[in-house]
Amino acid sequence: MSQFRPQTADIAFTLEHVVGYSGVAALPGFEHADLNTVVDLLEQCGEFMAEVVGPTNRAGDVQGARRESDGRVVTSPGFKSAYRQYVDTGWGAVPLPEEFGGGGFPHTIGLAIQELMSTANVAFALCPLLTQGSIEALLHAGSDELKQRFLPKMVSGEWTGSMNLTEPQAGSDVGALTTRAVKRDDGSYAITGQKIYITYGDHDMAEQIVHLVLARLPGAPAGTKGISCFIVPKFLVNDDGSLGERNGVSALSLEHKLGIHGSPTCVLDYDDATGYLVGEENRGMQIMFVMMNSARVSVGMQAVGISERAYQQSLEFAQSRRQGRAIGATERDSAIIDFPDVRRMLMTQKTYLAAARRLMLLNAVYVDQSTHNPDAAVRARADELAGLLTPICKAFGSDLGNELTSLALQIHGGMGFIEETGAAQHYRDVRIMAIYEGTNGIQAADLVGRKLGVRGGDSARELIATMRGILPELAAAGGEFESIRHGLDAQLGALDTATEWMLRTGRADPNAVLAGSVPYLRMWGLCVGGWLLARSALAGAAVADSEQAETQLVMARFYAQQLLPACAGLLGAATAGADDLFALDVAQLSGAGRSTVSSQR
Repeated sequence: MSQFRPQTADIAFTLEHVVGYSGVAALPGFEHADLNTVVDLLEQCGEFMAEVVGPTNRAGDVQGARRESDGRVVTSPGFKSAYRQYVDTGWGAVPLPEEFGGGGFPHTIGLAIQELMSTANVAFALCPLLTQGSIEALLHAGSDELKQRFLPKMVSGEWTGSMNLTEPQAGSDVGALTTRAVKRDDGSYAITGQKIYITYGDHDMAEQIVHLVLARLPGAPAGTKGISCFIVPKFLVNDDGSLGERNGVSALSLEHKLGIHGSPTCVLDYDDATGYLVGEENRGMQIMFVMMNSARVSVGMQAVGISERAYQQSLEFAQSRRQGRAIGATERDSAIIDFPDVRRMLMTQKTYLAAARRLMLLNAVYVDQSTHNPDAAVRARADELAGLLTPICKAFGSDLGNELTSLALQIHGGMGFIEETGAAQHYRDVRIMAIYEGTNGIQAADLVGRKLGVRGGDSARELIATMRGILPELAAAGGEFESIRHGLDAQLGALDTATEWMLRTGRADPNAVLAGSVPYLRMWGLCVGGWLLARSALAGAAVADSEQAETQLVMARFYAQQLLPACAGLLGAATAGADDLFALDVAQLSGAGRSTVSSQR
């Protein structure tokens, strides 16, 4: 498996020219986060991830985390040392509040760091990701006492965090959970129950793990309305901040998974464990959604990171693998990169990756504007846009992860199916991204059920109008941009048609809207990606770098001509309704109906 090259140059171009990072750097509190500073920081981070974290990726796959007979969970070779260096260098603290020892940099820069770390080793990156989500939940709803007790060492990375929602009988239906919380006389709670699929629920990289656990109080309302959120630390914390006795939480087993073998996914047992209420009773889902919304964009970016590494490996293989003779070649064997179909696959990877990266960073910029802009109207609109784009980021990004890592494997040919090349690892590792933090079907339902109807649909209509605003600029830019303008214009028309159908149909036939929600979300991802690449092409033409200008123009043109047209192709599926989905009963779906034989006499 090859090492990776950090994509800091494209991240820097995107921040400066495409997603409006200069507006973030001008916000109060971010004066120290100017573009030059963050580019230097990201370059240093990229070097660290490539040199320290990247080499652990293969070992994590081959020798995954394991649970010892005494119950200890041991991570893969190199993980513990790499994590120690990660903590010592402070990369995890960069986007976190200075009040608790963080660097106070924008969320946007934290997300860029997540991409670099996910490209290096996504199984490793999951631990800091879950910790950051736990920190955000505590910042949002934790009492001052809980913040002071837990946040400083979580921000530094000395302590890690986990998110505990799922139970054997309660997957996406979180309201079905049965973990119990009983209040004690001292104000703490006794937590009893079992949680499954808990990423980094136990490990040896940090001395303490701070679990955020959803549980139900006696007499609480049924469903999600009766769920509360608790901190349950692996070790109790003494008044002086030192670690005390082991709490009543243990890892019963580790899941045997398709991929991300280096990440210990635990079945956790809570047996009268001591927990502390976060926020108010029966408000746990609102608190957990703070974690989940942040994690959903991070999942999309993780898929970008894995796909980037898969792309780089397939590009390297395509240059070294010689087979057959390309048209016009003088040598008997050509490198397979000289064949049109291999070029098609490489360009598809490169261009989709650029579009997805820009989408994730745009979302992060809106998040920063929604939290730090002094203008209330700007904050409100940025919050709307971040909310609209979050399910698109998660679903479009992770769906692309499945497709692009598959293309990378395809370029390897038969060797891609052989584990030793490492191409299959990327394909296996990324597959979970479309499932966790809410399956992509749930993301699509969120888009059409919650986000699309904001302000009667005007929030989404205004974003489509904003994207259309680039068309006159493309027309004025010259003939080289004409196919980009034409393609974007046509596909925004298809998206507009689908959007109006969704808004018209939603109340009368919600099943019809849900039936088309997944292709509809894909239409959004395709169009936003095309818009951002068109912005990149215009920006590239304005910089004094002919190679950069050509790269951005070709990517935008390729996307507009070969990838974006899929949007209109999805219009029928998005608006077909649900009748045919339910037209066959279960017996017909299984093919178990009565056999019939026709004969001709």
